Amino acid sequence: MNFQVTPGMRRLGASVLGLEAIVMGLITPVAISVNGVKPALAVTVGIGLLVLCLVAAGLLKRPIGYVLGTVVQVLAICSGFLVPTMFFLGVIFAALWITSIFVARRVEGVTSR
Repeated sequence: MNFQVTPGMRRLGASVLGLEAIVMGLITPVAISVNGVKPALAVTVGIGLLVLCLVAAGLLKRPIGYVLGTVVQVLAICSGFLVPTMFFLGVIFAALWITSIFVARRVEGVTSR
């Protein structure tokens, strides 16, 4: 399978992952104060997902970055077990992630002709 990375895919994907990293960092205090999650677990999940978002954004020049970005989307949805709102936000970020890949490929395919 040939997965070609385009500059538009990198830009849009990095934008989605950057915004998602901010949200992932902010679930830590919400999980602790609102949902009563133990601080060690909340920090591990929240900051861990934040770091994964940033690493995935940095790797978007290669196809492995898109695999890691997709894993981040699944984990973001699963973080809803700590902060229930994240079920909804995780699905929205996953939709943005998928849309960013397909829209960028379509736009760059049209402009390259």
